[in-house]
Amino acid sequence: MACRISELVIDAADPERLAAFWSEVLGYVELGREDDGSIEIGPPDAGFGGPQPTLVISPSSDPRTGKLRLHIDVNATDRDQAAELERLLALGAKPADVGQTGTESWHCLADPEGNEFCLLGTRLQPL
Repeated sequence: MACRISELVIDAADPERLAAFWSEVLGYVELGREDDGSIEIGPPDAGFGGPQPTLVISPSSDPRTGKLRLHIDVNATDRDQAAELERLLALGAKPADVGQTGTESWHCLADPEGNEFCLLGTRLQPL
């Protein structure tokens, strides 16, 4: 038996805003809130423990220093990459430069708090 990723925790200066952004990006819903201000979001039909990990957006006033050591990759499920890029930019994502050459098949973006993530080119089937 192996482990499975169940949650990803993201520190945020504004958990409300970041939870709203990632909920729109992933089609997630709010699953719960903790007394410390953390917001858990996840798939509407499965929640915690389902086939996709949930995200816990946790309040933090610590400044981010340097490049993230882990980032999220996303793939469109119901449109092509160009249309999904347009949608993500409209939601508040910004292009990010992490040293790409310009020949990559993916787009590097940043969420509203500057956390890098990539939009990959392959369209996946919805779960």
